[in-house]
Amino acid sequence: MFERVLICTDFSDGLHRLSHFVSSLRLAGIKHIVFLHVVPLWEKGIIPRVDSEKVEQAQIRLSEAVGEGFNDLEVNIEVQSGKPVETILKVAKAYQSGLIILGSQSRSLLTEKLVGSTMADLSRQTKIPLLVVRPQLISAYTCEELTLRCQHLFRSLLIPYNDSEAANYLVQQIKHLAQQQSGKFLQHCQLCWVLENTGRKGIPRKVLPQQAHETLSQIQADLESTNLQVEIEVREGNSVTEILETAFMADISAIALSSGTIGKLQEWLISSFAAEVLRQSWYPVLFFPSQDG
Repeated sequence: MFERVLICTDFSDGLHRLSHFVSSLRLAGIKHIVFLHVVPLWEKGIIPRVDSEKVEQAQIRLSEAVGEGFNDLEVNIEVQSGKPVETILKVAKAYQSGLIILGSQSRSLLTEKLVGSTMADLSRQTKIPLLVVRPQLISAYTCEELTLRCQHLFRSLLIPYNDSEAANYLVQQIKHLAQQQSGKFLQHCQLCWVLENTGRKGIPRKVLPQQAHETLSQIQADLESTNLQVEIEVREGNSVTEILETAFMADISAIALSSGTIGKLQEWLISSFAAEVLRQSWYPVLFFPSQDG
């Protein structure tokens, strides 16, 4: 599904643990992995400079964890000094990465406005899909659990749908991945359309449950043509709450999302559905940046 993957870690996000599970990641269809750690520039003094000591320490730490001698899998380690987003984009381009994996701390909209978000900045500057993983989740897994998680990284996806441009783009991206995969790495999708409660009497819904179900049935047939198992569901209520509840009850690997507003002015004014799921979800989120960004 994703054969060339860039894993970014700052050693506080838990993602450096994946260096011990390279063989398991290979079973998820990955053929090339780059582990990247970005060391901030040494700011003491008039001119910022490379912190050579920390670069060497990180290089040794990752090299010892990864080891060597993997069949049908290439692993590279990159430790560079500089700005995180700029460095991630440079390394992803150099290695032609098809997916970027990074951690994301739970933060409020206000906090994100003040300190920024690596994920939001990346989504504005690249079209490469991002797999955003909650650090606390990775850190809490036992080795046995993490082995299975790595093997089934993309096996089952929850796809929120509402007939928007972003939702239709997301479905097409999932279909393309299913058509292109060399094995059964992505096996199952669950499409869920949440009809928002208007909360006001006398105001009809824009979309009725039967209409939503009919639309999802058409998408289901289209995705099933790629040999995916597809389930559909129509729910009513708050979109974020209902999608997270669906994730709790479904057997999924990640929630798939796309958005054209994350990291933009609109997102600062009104938090989008995708941004709220990213902030609140304990599940990994497979995010496809909008092509018109």
